[in-house]
Amino acid sequence: MKIAVMGTGLIGQAWAIVFARAGLPVKLWDGNNEALQNATAIIAKQLQELQTQGLVNHAADALSNIKIASTLEQALEGVDYVQENLPEDAAIKRTFYALIDTMAAPETILASSTSSIPASVFTESLAGRHRCLVAHPVNPPYLVPVVELCVSPWTSPNVLERTKSLMNLVNQKPITVNREVEGFVLNRLQGALLREAFRLVENGVVSVQDLDTTVKDGLGLRWSFMGPFETIDLNAPNGLKDYCERYGPMYQSIAAEQSHTEPWSDDLINEAEKQRRQQLPHNQLLNRRLWRDERLMALIKHKLEHEESNK
Repeated sequence: MKIAVMGTGLIGQAWAIVFARAGLPVKLWDGNNEALQNATAIIAKQLQELQTQGLVNHAADALSNIKIASTLEQALEGVDYVQENLPEDAAIKRTFYALIDTMAAPETILASSTSSIPASVFTESLAGRHRCLVAHPVNPPYLVPVVELCVSPWTSPNVLERTKSLMNLVNQKPITVNREVEGFVLNRLQGALLREAFRLVENGVVSVQDLDTTVKDGLGLRWSFMGPFETIDLNAPNGLKDYCERYGPMYQSIAAEQSHTEPWSDDLINEAEKQRRQQLPHNQLLNRRLWRDERLMALIKHKLEHEESNK
């Protein structure tokens, strides 16, 4: 398959790596030529780091699969799949999709990386709306492989299956979101955890640092290789139903306290920011992000080795 990646911010760069390291030809386009040129340099650096970590065999070969498209017409010519990464703005996407729907070949799949906007919001009026869907990655997708595939009411089942096949081909982990909901699945789960985390800090139950420790050295250790349903299935002698009978009343009691839906207050955000900056000064954020990516690479390498040993 031939791929076009539209928009060369962090997500666009990462998608280009995903497709190129799998050996697929990628055309990279951005309305901002300076951003486009900068992206290629960043992609080259990221691929080299992946090679250093043993997650890409030949960085130079992967990079050679990526070509710059100077015009939108050139980017769309002959491609089978478009991964759009424009700003999270429904109006911008609506205008852009109206344009590319008239330019791309009829069988070309048009997929959006949007984090929360249902595809129906920006594809309803398109003649080719049946070939549009959301393919929402986790940042960065070349390290975190889950991709949420969410169709609109008019997306063709064939388009979903073709997209799923493509994601499997490039070693992503596609999951199907069966109906449109704001934020899809991952961000709704993340949002639920964040809301309770902020509530516990706001009520003086725990510090920001200790909350993070609870997740990274508690829940997160299990969640790095199993989901919440498998977790509870293994946490009671007779499985999931047994767990629910034992702990369901506790969770119901806790849920009764979690109906608050007010936005996070400025005071709460400022206090959380203060505690984080005490742990990590602002000028060290970039280095910590790079450290995070290195740790993710090590974790992914470990998981891949484990999967290979169990084949």
